[in-house]
Amino acid sequence: MTVGDSYISGEAGRWAGNSNASENRHDALGADAYWDNATRTGEQIDRCHRSESAEAFIGGGVRGINLACSGARTATYTDGDGRFKPGLDFFLSGASKGQARMLQETAQANNVKLVVVSIGGNDFDFASIVQTCVTNWATSPTWWKDYCNDDSSVTANFTAANVAAQRLKIRNALLNLRTAMSNAGYSASQYTILVQNYGSPIPAGSGFRYGESGYGRQSTGGCGFWNADANWANATALPTINGAVFGGAADAGLSNLRTLDVSSAFNGRRLCENTVGLVEERGLASWASPGAVDQTEWVNQIRTVSTINSNYFIQESLHPNYWGQLALRACVRLAYNGGTPRSGRCTRAANGLLNGEPRMALG
Repeated sequence: MTVGDSYISGEAGRWAGNSNASENRHDALGADAYWDNATRTGEQIDRCHRSESAEAFIGGGVRGINLACSGARTATYTDGDGRFKPGLDFFLSGASKGQARMLQETAQANNVKLVVVSIGGNDFDFASIVQTCVTNWATSPTWWKDYCNDDSSVTANFTAANVAAQRLKIRNALLNLRTAMSNAGYSASQYTILVQNYGSPIPAGSGFRYGESGYGRQSTGGCGFWNADANWANATALPTINGAVFGGAADAGLSNLRTLDVSSAFNGRRLCENTVGLVEERGLASWASPGAVDQTEWVNQIRTVSTINSNYFIQESLHPNYWGQLALRACVRLAYNGGTPRSGRCTRAANGLLNGEPRMALG
């Protein structure tokens, strides 16, 4: 069972690697990738993007149920486009429900052993931060770089007061999950809550394969960040968010809680990293070509105008794609540990695929 936000719902899970040449070259799941209603004709909740490659579906006789929703925060809200975003709460209005309520109802009808959680990134306004960084990169020259890491709209998310506030929200959201399971008749010994953090989506500045000058970094690679902002993202922003996630988990004080550290799970396969490339840059016919998993990116491009008249969504930007989602799924399977869940740090173990998934290890 998975609950939370886009990093666990399966956002961007349709696309295997990135390509500017043709959608077909990296379209792994097709038009129904996010269709999750009973008849597989559409989405249960518009734009939750619960993809077929999401980490809920670990197999091995374990039934996966995905309640997560792209854009979700700890609390339920409606976004600027009027789309419902269920949080980890007990919201109820007509047919619209919060994810804690969904969990409670689902747990009453199923034998739930593991609840995997990804939450907190949107409470830190992740999408807005990315937009600011890309805008600053695109609108300033190399000789007068406008960095996002010192913009007030960005730094406001990382003040001590805000970090403490988000940590508390995460704690309370996890306690809501405990309450949901308790209301469904479960004792703590009957299930485990597995809290995962967030993986690094872009390398540090020295790891980019496109230079800072010109527009290639964004127009070709889809990774319009200045080196200094990429360094800040890896050294400050991501650790701060991940610290709040695991801090909130610790504050919840749950005896049946475990943690899954995926902060470096994509290292070597990140967006615009110099160890990988676009499908066409690597001379591959498609995502299904032998060795594609090791030569292409596991994180989706940041797209803007390229979504027009296409099957791409802006909201897929900078999320684990098909390969990234399958890597996270392998991590969850390792953490599930055959029914005796354990904490650990998940990283790439070796090249190639194992049963169709990247080879991962849990240490």
